[in-house]
Amino acid sequence: MAFLVVLGVLIFFHELGHYLAARWRKVHVDAFSIGFGRAIASWQDRRGTQWRIAWIPLGGYVKLHGQAPHEETPEADRVPERVGETFHNKSVLDRAIVVAAGPVANFLLAALLFGLLFATNGVPRGLTSVSVISPGSPAEMAGIVPGDTIVALDGERVTRFDQVQRYIQPRAGQQVTVRLERDGRELDLQAVPAIRPGSEAQPVGILGIQGGQAVFERLDPISALWAGAVQTVDVSWATLKGIGEMLSGSRSASELGGPIRIAEVSGEAATLGIVPLINLMALLSVSLGLLNLFPIPLLDGGHLMFYAAEAIRGRPLPPKALEVGFRAGFAVLICLFLFATWNDIAHGGIGRWVAGLVG
Repeated sequence: MAFLVVLGVLIFFHELGHYLAARWRKVHVDAFSIGFGRAIASWQDRRGTQWRIAWIPLGGYVKLHGQAPHEETPEADRVPERVGETFHNKSVLDRAIVVAAGPVANFLLAALLFGLLFATNGVPRGLTSVSVISPGSPAEMAGIVPGDTIVALDGERVTRFDQVQRYIQPRAGQQVTVRLERDGRELDLQAVPAIRPGSEAQPVGILGIQGGQAVFERLDPISALWAGAVQTVDVSWATLKGIGEMLSGSRSASELGGPIRIAEVSGEAATLGIVPLINLMALLSVSLGLLNLFPIPLLDGGHLMFYAAEAIRGRPLPPKALEVGFRAGFAVLICLFLFATWNDIAHGGIGRWVAGLVG
């Protein structure tokens, strides 16, 4: 249920971005669907848009009027064109705005959710101070002591303990320069994160430290929204950096997850309370926005890439080029989906359950 709620909210806001932008640019929306397949429920509003909730909750779509040229649409599927409300006849800028609005809506949702948490639960302060050092840990061997405050890792500033964890986890066995603040002065120490016990198949780095007691400071609504926007940018940058490290081979691609892992993590977050669930929803909203901006045909980023080419050429790309691009994009997405699902099964709860059965 948590998975359905999280995914449903993210999909709804993504498609709502497309819908509102289409209304703004005077493009008629034929259908707004949450999910794929046969409709569980559907109704038509006074503007002629059909709203649908379908059986398969792994996506959604907004069907724009005249998305394909009239002459390229099969005769059986043609409907009378609405003069002035056809997507294909709009300018490149108008079409780009409608397409980009989906990912933008996900970033706005993330900023709002982070801002809501900062206004109600508060912003954690002092999370990079070290309170406990595990005996024999990499932190102890590096010379870190209780009372130190971590201010940077390999020159990258950190202000929260979760930033420290995200940086250390993929760097098991790699030397990391830890900049500390101790007694009012800064010093650099070298530490090599160890592999967390039980994570040998998918190494996770640890320093062997615990953060100090967090103090949560509630922000006023304006400051909370600003902090939420900053947090969204930070998470976006960290995600892009992680993807770059996967592509370069310095980070394991086994961290890439799909719907099964989202379902598992959503369930775990829901058992911990509403705050972790909202935080997870904000993180996934950022990921969904970034994913859709990748220049892969079939995704929003692929459409934007085609529109950029059209703006440069002064005319649309040939239908054959678009067809080849969409086929290639479909193949890439299928491969990514299968790879992420394999990671989910191999490293998630299902994989551990199967491994337990076979010993």
